[in-house]
Amino acid sequence: MKRRPEERRPTLQGHLEPLREAHQRGELILFVGAGASLALGLPQWSELIDHMAEELGFEPERFRSFGSYLALAEYYRLQHGSLGPLRSWMDRAWHREGVRIADSEVHRLIVEGRFRLIYTTNYDRWLENAFEHHGRDYVKIVTVADLSRIRPDVTQIVKYHGDFENDASIVLDESSYFRRLDFESPLDIKLRADVLGRSVLFIGYSLSDINIRYLFYRLARLWRHAMPDVPQPRSYFFTPEPNPVQEAVLAQWGIQMLSGAADDPTQALARFLRLVIEPQAHERAGRRSRGYPIADRCAAL
Repeated sequence: MKRRPEERRPTLQGHLEPLREAHQRGELILFVGAGASLALGLPQWSELIDHMAEELGFEPERFRSFGSYLALAEYYRLQHGSLGPLRSWMDRAWHREGVRIADSEVHRLIVEGRFRLIYTTNYDRWLENAFEHHGRDYVKIVTVADLSRIRPDVTQIVKYHGDFENDASIVLDESSYFRRLDFESPLDIKLRADVLGRSVLFIGYSLSDINIRYLFYRLARLWRHAMPDVPQPRSYFFTPEPNPVQEAVLAQWGIQMLSGAADDPTQALARFLRLVIEPQAHERAGRRSRGYPIADRCAAL
């Protein structure tokens, strides 16, 4: 009997091994979004919008109806002359007391992985704090001036959307996003050079994030134009829930969607990362549930 599309879930078979091999060779680039920090209890975007509304004298629900958060941040910048005050508030809110990086299994696994290149669209310092907490060296890249600080065999943390320590680097309002979509900044040029010949693993992102989806599209076009006769190294997108529609869309850009089932998305991500970077977890999963979809294998751990 022919299976319905919703029943065709991505499996580990044929996908996990190439992913693990790229990781073991140190040739897997990790792209980290806000979802990787869910367990830290950081503020949601709704809290940011409510804060902007309060500062600008609007009722929050009414303010949200005026446009996307990009447009609302753009209005905030126009009214205040800069995003500086908003950036300062976000820095305090995202690094409030009581957040314990030591308790984050996802961050521990990222630090222990063989990721020489970590790109993140997060503005906060929790990736850097995780490396420091676990005693691992890193180099943070925010501006073109930081490129001179790159050292061999030391992980690079590239703050692709900016860093709270540098107002000018923050990609938050509509204008800064449009400039990012030009794909011609120094960090864009570095990304284009880094991804050629490497696979990329995206974690912590929403499938509705249009900026990341545009990045997928641009990277696929880049590869086809630069290497028209060479197969593009497969990249991967981890999501807690299967989505056959998005799986098909991402596949045309050379991205394999992998999903894991768990009540807690953070647990699903941690289980998946263990399968990628810890050989014993991979072997245990293979023994316990050989032949099952990735969601079931993750759930069995």
